[in-house]
Amino acid sequence: MFNVFQRLQNTFNYILTLIIAIGVTVSVLGYAQLYLEGYQTISGNTLVNKSINTLKYSRNFGGRPNVGKENIKLNFELDTDLTSLFNWNTKQVFVYLVGEYAGLEEGENSKVVFWDKIISDKNDAVLNLSSLKSKYSVWDYQDSLANKTMNIKLEYNIQPWVGPLIWGSVGSDYIFTAPPVKTANS
Repeated sequence: MFNVFQRLQNTFNYILTLIIAIGVTVSVLGYAQLYLEGYQTISGNTLVNKSINTLKYSRNFGGRPNVGKENIKLNFELDTDLTSLFNWNTKQVFVYLVGEYAGLEEGENSKVVFWDKIISDKNDAVLNLSSLKSKYSVWDYQDSLANKTMNIKLEYNIQPWVGPLIWGSVGSDYIFTAPPVKTANS
């Protein structure tokens, strides 16, 4: 009845239960600390200095041969302090600048990512960036982005050592209207 295999199974089950309990405890304590430090109430400023809307004919930019696709690039400023997102359970924070606008269907929004960065150290979490160019030339499945009103905001994803991912956004939003397409004549 109590042979070696049953004793080994009981021992491994006990160790596995302890590991799961420790993991859940670490996850809950890490989230509680972030919550108490107000990770949802981070303030910051975003300002779009310049934007360019061009037609691109490459499939890499959403276009097809002889049918161009609008692509938008930004020049922006960003000022925020993300140090409160770091604690003993934070592995890294993924931050990204998004533009959110009305989608095709009523009540549905679309998002495009202009810029992103991985911050793996608390000392690098103060972002005071000026005249920064967008990392990506963005396009949408819709026919046109010109003259669409976008809500530009900085969002983040906290990636802990143990536990689920935590999403949030910096408090300030910047309203931006996409420019018309820049042609060779304009």
